[in-house]
Amino acid sequence: MSAQTLPVVARRTVSHGAGFWVVASAFLIAMAFTVVPTPLWPLYQREAGYSTLMVTVAYAAYAVGVTVSLFLAGHLSDRLGRRRVLVPALLVEIVSGVLLLASTAFPLVLAGRALSGVAVGMITATATAHLVELHAAARPGAGRALAELVGTAANMGGFAVGSLTSGLLAEWAGAPLRTPYVVYLVLLAAVAIGVALVPETVTPTRAPYRPQRVAVPAATRGRFVTVAIGAFAAFSVLGLFASVAPGFVGGTMGHPSRALAGLVAFLTFGSAVTAQLVFARAAARRQVLGGLTSLSVGLVTATAAVWLPSLPMFLIGGAAAGAGAGLLFKGSIGTVFSIAEPATRGEALAGLFLAGYLGLSIPILGFGVATAVVSTEIALAGFATVVVALAAVVAVRSRRPVS
Repeated sequence: MSAQTLPVVARRTVSHGAGFWVVASAFLIAMAFTVVPTPLWPLYQREAGYSTLMVTVAYAAYAVGVTVSLFLAGHLSDRLGRRRVLVPALLVEIVSGVLLLASTAFPLVLAGRALSGVAVGMITATATAHLVELHAAARPGAGRALAELVGTAANMGGFAVGSLTSGLLAEWAGAPLRTPYVVYLVLLAAVAIGVALVPETVTPTRAPYRPQRVAVPAATRGRFVTVAIGAFAAFSVLGLFASVAPGFVGGTMGHPSRALAGLVAFLTFGSAVTAQLVFARAAARRQVLGGLTSLSVGLVTATAAVWLPSLPMFLIGGAAAGAGAGLLFKGSIGTVFSIAEPATRGEALAGLFLAGYLGLSIPILGFGVATAVVSTEIALAGFATVVVALAAVVAVRSRRPVS
């Protein structure tokens, strides 16, 4: 059923057009909140005694929360309604923020990060679908281009905005381990109220609950495995720059500025969304191959910068790696769209996201464990070697005849 014919199942309190921008704002703020701790991790290490391993475990808790939620709750809006999932998800994120604000004790931070992941798993697909449907209802026949563009910008762009604003607040607003959370809790509460007033676009059904199925297209399994490895590598790099990279700047390179730590993640994620938008019309295969090159060159550059050390070189490497990761993942999604049957496309995409979020947790945990026995520089070199090797595997497999 198209969005134009979907009945509105709750009293409209704002128009579909206004609702579109309310949901877009909520999507952006929700994604931004998930990286508020990114420029703060060096502070957790200095003031709360966190080790690099503890930081990576806290980050992995977020990834696990996203993965579990994605498959248990991410698709519930199709049967319950978009708003009925978005509002509770925003409330879960508020609870996460309260836990992170309350204490730097590791168990509370771990729980807060896991709940943040649960909220994101509920929000990502729901908000994306809601944007498309609200836009179609507000402007029938206009196509999905604007909705998809805004969804992409809110998703990856939120990560860029969140890390930068958190770093700036921590640097100049005082109480650096509290102020960013307070600001985002206020914003989350505001957008939760706003989303509650947005028109519903799905009629609730009584269909029996089942977890999201994961499927690999049997006829094109080789190509699916190729892009799944690519998604794993892309998310590994994004995870590195969202978790421990600010620590490189403050520790190894001797630049303790929280604003600078936020800038590192901002450049990485901002480059990712910029690359996705600039090369949006390129063929999926070109996006994958171009992304592999940029990701590999950027990661090697950033690794060399830590060994030298050189902050400008590290920032350039992070931007190139982020652009490559964003392009690689977009090309991977495009490939899955092209090889999966429409009836199983959602299940195939779920498999791709599973590979991506495994990349967001396993390599970062491995890096954290490695720092317990070797230096940060050696652990980073090992991380980069593994990711570049995976990129090489994807490049070789992508050049094989289509199967």
